[in-house]
Amino acid sequence: MDHAADAFRTDLMTITRFVLNEQSKHPESRGDFTILLSHIVLGCKFVCSAVNKAGLAKLIGLAGETNVQASCQGEEQKKLDVLSNEVFVKALVSSGRTCILVSEEDEEATFVESSLRGRYCVVFDPLDGSSNIDCGVSIGTIFGIYTVKDGGEPALDDVLQPGKNMVAAGYCMYGSSCTLVISTGGGVNGFTLDPSLGEFILTHPDIKIPKKGKIYSVNEGNAKIWDGPTAKYVEKCKFPTDGSSPKSLRYIGSMVADVHRTLLYGGIFLYPADKKSPNGKLRVLYEVFPMSFLMEQAGGQAFTGKQRALDLLPTNIHERSPIFLGSYDDVEEIKALYAAEEST
Repeated sequence: MDHAADAFRTDLMTITRFVLNEQSKHPESRGDFTILLSHIVLGCKFVCSAVNKAGLAKLIGLAGETNVQASCQGEEQKKLDVLSNEVFVKALVSSGRTCILVSEEDEEATFVESSLRGRYCVVFDPLDGSSNIDCGVSIGTIFGIYTVKDGGEPALDDVLQPGKNMVAAGYCMYGSSCTLVISTGGGVNGFTLDPSLGEFILTHPDIKIPKKGKIYSVNEGNAKIWDGPTAKYVEKCKFPTDGSSPKSLRYIGSMVADVHRTLLYGGIFLYPADKKSPNGKLRVLYEVFPMSFLMEQAGGQAFTGKQRALDLLPTNIHERSPIFLGSYDDVEEIKALYAAEEST
C-alpha cells in the first residue's frame, strides 16, 4: 500500500486520535490536557526536524553560553539546546494551559503571565544527551506534567511535588526514527513519526517491561568510586553465583536511548551516587521522575538507593538523585543489597 493510500486508512491510530479517545473516557474533561499534549507533540516534531538537519543548518557549535548544570557536569551548551528550549517554552506558553515551566536549560522556573495561564506545570529537559549530536547517537526530550493546586497564585511549591503526583510523563527520542513514548497514568504507549504524514502513529501499544532482563546499563568507568551495593550488584551481573548466564552490558550514555532500550527489552539502568557525585548526577524533576513514572506504568520499578523514586520530595528545581530503574525483579535485587548494607 502506498503512502497516499495510507493517509486515508482508518485503522491507523494517530497520537491525536489516541489522546481524544482517552479524553472521551472522562466526561468531565474540558480538553485542556488534550490541547497541552498537542503543543508538546508539535514541539517534538519541530526539534526532530532541527536535529535531523543540525549539521546542514550549522546549529552545531557553541552558543557562547553554558547551561545551568555545566559547572558541575562539564556539558557545553550547544546551539541546538538553545533552540530546543525556546521551541518548548514557546509551544507550552502559547497553549494557554500552563502556569509554571521548569527547564534544564533555565536557572529559574518560568511563570506564565496571567492572560495565558492554565492549570498545568510542565517540567522538561528539552534536549537530553546533546553532547552526543556530533557522533549521531540518539538524543531526546523528556517531560513531566503536574496539575497546579487549586486556588491562589501559582508558586514554586506547585512544581516541587513527589513524582507520584504527576498526571503524565514521556520522552521523545530522535534517532533512526522519531519515537514518542507517553503515559497518562493508564499504561505506556509508543508512537513513531511517519514523515510522509507528519503524524505520530501508535506502533508500541501498552508497553510492558519484562519482569527480569538480561541487560545492565551503567557507566563502568566510575566503578572505582561506587558504593558497596552498586559494586556488588554489577559484580553479580558479570559473575552470577546461581549458575545463570551473565548479563550483557549496554551503555549508550544518552539517558533517553538507554531507558528506551531498557523499557522494550528489560534489564536495569543504573546511575548511582558515587564519591564524586554523592547526590547522584541525574536531575529529579525532569529526568528521574518522568522515567520512573514510565517504568512503573510499564510494570517495572524505580529506586534511589533509599526509597521508591516517585516518593522523593524535591526541595529545589535542579535537585539530583541516584537512580536504579528497570525490570521489577532486577530492581528488587539492588534493593535487597541496599537493605542488607543498612542492616549491618
